[in-house]
Amino acid sequence: MVSSRSIRPSQKLKPPSCQSRPALGWTPPGNVGVHCAPQELTGDARSFHCGDSSPPVPPGSQYTPRKVQEPAPESRRTFHFRDGGPRGSRDEEKEVKKFLIKNVYSVNQEPFVADEYIERLVWRTPGGGSRGGSEAFDPKRLLEEFVNHIQELQIMDERIQRKVEKLEQQCQKEAKEFAKKVQELQKSNQVAFQHFQELDEHISYVATKVCHLGDQLEGVNTPRQRAVEAQKLMKYFNEFLDGELKSDVFTNSEKIKEAADVIQKLHLIAQELPFDRFSEVKSKIASKYHDLECQLIQEFTNAQRRGEISRMREVAAVLLHFKGYSHCIDVYIKQCQEGAYLRNDIFEDAAILCQRVNKQVGDIFSNPEAVLAKLIQNVFEIKLQSFVKDQLEECRKSDAEQYLKSLYDLYTRTTSLSSKLMEFNLGTDKQTFLSKLIKSIFISYLENYIEVEIGYLKSRSAMILQRYYDSKNHQKRSIGTGGIQDLKERIRQRTNLPLGPSIDTHGETFLSQEVVVNLLQETKQAFERCHRLSDPSDLPRNAFRIFTILVEFLCIEHIDYALETGLAGIPSSDSRNANLYFLDVVQQANTIFHLFDKQFNDHLMPLISSSPKLSECLQKKKEIIEHMEMKLDTGIDRTLNCMIGQMKHILAAEQKKTDFKPEDENNVLIQYTNACVKVCVYVRKQVEKIKNSMDGKNVDTVLMELGVRFHRLIYEHLQQYSYSCMGGMLAICDVAEYRKCAKDFKIPMVLHLFDTLHALCNLLVVAPDNLKQVCSGEQLASLDKNILHSFVQLRADYRSARLARHFS
Repeated sequence: MVSSRSIRPSQKLKPPSCQSRPALGWTPPGNVGVHCAPQELTGDARSFHCGDSSPPVPPGSQYTPRKVQEPAPESRRTFHFRDGGPRGSRDEEKEVKKFLIKNVYSVNQEPFVADEYIERLVWRTPGGGSRGGSEAFDPKRLLEEFVNHIQELQIMDERIQRKVEKLEQQCQKEAKEFAKKVQELQKSNQVAFQHFQELDEHISYVATKVCHLGDQLEGVNTPRQRAVEAQKLMKYFNEFLDGELKSDVFTNSEKIKEAADVIQKLHLIAQELPFDRFSEVKSKIASKYHDLECQLIQEFTNAQRRGEISRMREVAAVLLHFKGYSHCIDVYIKQCQEGAYLRNDIFEDAAILCQRVNKQVGDIFSNPEAVLAKLIQNVFEIKLQSFVKDQLEECRKSDAEQYLKSLYDLYTRTTSLSSKLMEFNLGTDKQTFLSKLIKSIFISYLENYIEVEIGYLKSRSAMILQRYYDSKNHQKRSIGTGGIQDLKERIRQRTNLPLGPSIDTHGETFLSQEVVVNLLQETKQAFERCHRLSDPSDLPRNAFRIFTILVEFLCIEHIDYALETGLAGIPSSDSRNANLYFLDVVQQANTIFHLFDKQFNDHLMPLISSSPKLSECLQKKKEIIEHMEMKLDTGIDRTLNCMIGQMKHILAAEQKKTDFKPEDENNVLIQYTNACVKVCVYVRKQVEKIKNSMDGKNVDTVLMELGVRFHRLIYEHLQQYSYSCMGGMLAICDVAEYRKCAKDFKIPMVLHLFDTLHALCNLLVVAPDNLKQVCSGEQLASLDKNILHSFVQLRADYRSARLARHFS
């Protein structure tokens, strides 16, 4: 085959026979499904496959090969030269094989490119390629090779086409035969189905007859069997009437099961007989009934000791219809518990016992859930109840702490055992059954539990506090209440005056985290016991009572007392070298209240979250917070006043009038005054203490208040002096140092105040001609003229330079 893309239009070739015969539908060699190298094609060429039938190629037209989708590897060999039909001549077959071995590797390359295929064909043809140069090129030889190659492909195509037609004819023939066989089988199937329907109808008819016959036989046989049984019972009854038991059923011990069945029926019959005529025989039957019942129970006991489950099941099935069946269950329960309680943990022993019985009770009794429930009831009401009573009665009146711990532990372990038993089949309402058993054990202890809890918690909390104050050698003073105390408190809040003498506590805060942790731990345990031991309807009320105890001893008796003592220990603002330890009280009170708030959220809230007591607890907590915050605010305010008082003492003692109006203006060597240095040292120390004592926004609030008071103090202090030129420069240096100190506050408002004060101090040194310009500057323009005027009046040259005219 020659591609039109590799030959110029003037050199297009035509197969020799393309004018004399119709073009064949054939697949170009590039789509041949062969996947092996030339050296792998040995023997016959059975790996060659025909592709599709392409449309005829008109003579002289350009042929463009279209690619055919290659079949899957398993189904590629759809056609083989040696499959079916006439074989053809051996010579032709050899020629085809020779052609394939020579060219099939080239056409199998994917994707097939006609240009490359022709190039390889030319390259293999002597004189057709570029080897040897242009002189060695032989176009005739190349044309001859192309013509021969096309002829070989056409021959192969004709042979394959004949083979395909042969196979298609054969396939059509087999399809007709197969269709004919299918029709015959369908007819046979219809006949068989008709026979099957007839047979099914016949079987149904016979079955109906058989059922009818069985019913008739049963109707005849049932009265006959009843008559036979009645005759036997009459025979056995006659023996009891004669007073001599001769039947093998009563004399043979191995037939105890049959004897039990007979005596049970005779016992029922005897109960219907009149007593005056059959009193003797009734007593004999009752006696035999009782003897057999005792024998069966004894047999069951012996089988249980031997571990014979099958025998136990047989005897239990016989005793099921006797009055002593419940006694059999009692015997089984009693023997199950023999040797079961060998450990120190009776609850674990009970759980193991119930698990063991649960595995075998179904193999013995017909009602295993009732037997297991009776065993559990026996364990609870006898074993556990006696154990709980022994444990609690010893310490119920003597040791409340041990009593509460033991009650909580025993109740918890009992409910844990109940949870394990919930896995077993105990009937329909096992939850209620087990709850009643637990309640029967602890009812007498749970009725007054909360009273014992409250009493113990009060005494324990009081003891913890008293032990702490004793360790500090402190006699707790009473905090006054009533109208006079309330009046003093209101006056102190509004005027900030110390009412009453100051108490020297030597720096003791009377707050202890150890005490607080002990109180919270006791309360936490009380909340846990309350949650476990209280009835669900009483739980919120009981939890609220415990919370009130915590508020009383932690918040009022400890924190509030420490705040009152701390307030009483704050010295007056005019005291010198006062020890301001109230900030330590603030720090510890803040830490303690965080712990109190955490316990409120973690342990109290889950117990009251869905009850009306929630609002009461939140309200009480809010009142406590507001009460404490009010006292903390009062103490902090008085402490800040003391700080300002200390600064006043420093300034009064260290600041001299000659500092700002030196005698020798040219001999001023200091950068700032000694009073400024000491005040800044004191302020920095107090700022650091405030930051360590508080957290969050409280730090900024207190520092802002201190900064404002500190600014007011310096402002008023500077108003007391007259300033020369060098004195004004020194005042500016002092204020600059105060401003550096104000930066430690990290409060923008405080820094702004000192910036403004620094700008005001510039009025003390500015030239008189520039005074008006400075007053209208950015920082001073917003201030009142009276303030500016008051600062200018402090200048020594105020009158001589006639500076008042700038403000008229």
